[in-house]
Amino acid sequence: MSILQKSLAEFLDPTQARSAMSTLARSTNRGRACIAIFVSAAFLWALALGASPQLHERVHKDANRSEHTCAATMVASGGYDYSAHPPLVGAPVPGVQFSKIPALTPQWVESPFLGACIFEHAPPARG
Repeated sequence: MSILQKSLAEFLDPTQARSAMSTLARSTNRGRACIAIFVSAAFLWALALGASPQLHERVHKDANRSEHTCAATMVASGGYDYSAHPPLVGAPVPGVQFSKIPALTPQWVESPFLGACIFEHAPPARG
């Protein structure tokens, strides 16, 4: 914020600031209302086309074909059938199978602590 804007904000009446904020809120509510009216009108139009085949034929020349799909036919049929997307991850590849497991044989392993016998004696005595 610049110094000029700060100084102007000090001189503004608080009621003017409130009215500016409420104007912004009203404009957002008007936008939402317009979108809601448009979506509702589009849905009602699709309902009307689905209920009246003659009106649907006037809008779409190929409305009587079996492969014709539009919002009106989807609303009239009561749903939307879609094909599933292909999976993103393929099937797991099986690991290499061993045909023969060798028999286990015991082996003697020397303890690693036996090599540390240099630390077994006491420190030199003072005398």
